[in-house]
Amino acid sequence: MAAIVALNTVAQILLKVGAGRGLLNASIMGGVAAYGVSTLLYVLALGRSNVSFVYPIAIGATMAFTCVSGAQVLGETIGPLQWVGIALVIAGIACIGLGRAATP
Repeated sequence: MAAIVALNTVAQILLKVGAGRGLLNASIMGGVAAYGVSTLLYVLALGRSNVSFVYPIAIGATMAFTCVSGAQVLGETIGPLQWVGIALVIAGIACIGLGRAATP
């Protein structure tokens, strides 16, 4: 799952870096490639677990990591309310994980 989130985050950053410079540049191609590998790993994860577990964790964690990476790599600003949103997403991911662990 960590590799899926990491590749999705890298893809988002690369797509942002390449945006506005045409559709065929190294950043866009790298982002598309990262998404491609991520999708293959996602399909493998779906083969081993429920979509109700894999999807929200992969997407939620990607959102949180992409926001933080956007700030660190691209110099974007994350406001206080956005930090609250990120914390809520992380709390939701924890609930999904704990709920799955508690389910026989």
